[in-house]
Amino acid sequence: MIYLDHSATTKPSADVMKAFVQANERYYANPASLHEMGVEVNVLLNRSREQIAGLIHTEPEHVIFTSGGSESNNFLIKGIARANTHRGKHIIVSSIEHASVLETARALEKEGFHVDYVDVDKHGVVDLNDLKAKLTKDTVVVSIMHVNNEIGAIQPIEEIAKIVHEGSRAFYHVDAVQSFGKLPVYFNGELGPDAISVSGHKINGLKGTGIAALRKRTTIEAIIHGGGQEMGLRSGTVAVPQDVAIAKAARLAEQHRTENVQQYIKWRNAIHTFLEPMEDVYVLSSNEGAPHIVSCSIRGIKGEVIVNAMQRQGVIVSTSSACHSKDNQISHVVQAVGVPDGFARGVIRISFGQGLTDADIEKFKETFSNVVKQVRGEIKTHEMA
Repeated sequence: MIYLDHSATTKPSADVMKAFVQANERYYANPASLHEMGVEVNVLLNRSREQIAGLIHTEPEHVIFTSGGSESNNFLIKGIARANTHRGKHIIVSSIEHASVLETARALEKEGFHVDYVDVDKHGVVDLNDLKAKLTKDTVVVSIMHVNNEIGAIQPIEEIAKIVHEGSRAFYHVDAVQSFGKLPVYFNGELGPDAISVSGHKINGLKGTGIAALRKRTTIEAIIHGGGQEMGLRSGTVAVPQDVAIAKAARLAEQHRTENVQQYIKWRNAIHTFLEPMEDVYVLSSNEGAPHIVSCSIRGIKGEVIVNAMQRQGVIVSTSSACHSKDNQISHVVQAVGVPDGFARGVIRISFGQGLTDADIEKFKETFSNVVKQVRGEIKTHEMA
């Protein structure tokens, strides 16, 4: 089976699994305990936090371990917004954010916040003029992702940060779940974002692991209360083996990023070259987008039909987003970028990760051609019956 759905999730690496198992076997004490075993575990926890902080250029006390990207997005957006209502109650997000950002914004609307949505162009890149127009003196949080999970559009996060910081007192949050390990993701002094979300299972780590990181000391409200763990921001007994695992995954992702990305770019461009001349195929991704994501649509054929037919031939791809693949609805991203009528329900996503080969990419192309031809033939036969 050829797995081309790495944007949905990745297989944990052997090194990450080894670190996780060893931490469970040896460092199982509670890091909050005062005895020697607890102190030893706390040292390991602090080391993991320091490693993450070093990778993203912040201080260890500004790194909070979470259960994943969705929790990190919820915590950072809600926590900052609720703690800073004295600055205003206006939130800005882009129209193509992940559901964990959009639904968080909608939840805050019910609490009295006002939400505006920034438009994107046909490639999925935010309209910076629209962002400038929607910023107000009451804007408290702007959340615009780095890489879109469905079509791979890359947002100019440093330009966005400059606009936000010069035009308001708002905090700029970046969902970096799809970019960490593929693009440089770190705090760049006063020039970059104020908060970043990362997910472990997107970088050959474990599901249930994540990072919420801040550029500097920030007033933020906890959303989980209790014993005051994670600097009082996320209470509950700390899952040290999981935190060790995501630190290991993050280090490996950064260590191998350049070589992996070179390979992904080659495959992405090759598939684009293969798809673009094909009749009735609409390519949503571009060679200027994320290196690991290809998105296309076939006129008149539902995406899930192609996914199922490809799977029967031993190739795993997905519809536009695993988070909504069972909804049978047109994705909000597809609508936002204006995919033409006839193509909107036929979007599939091909995403690269570790373990793939050139032969796998060739197999994909061969299988895709055969499947599209086969499905079209079946549709024509059905229409004639």
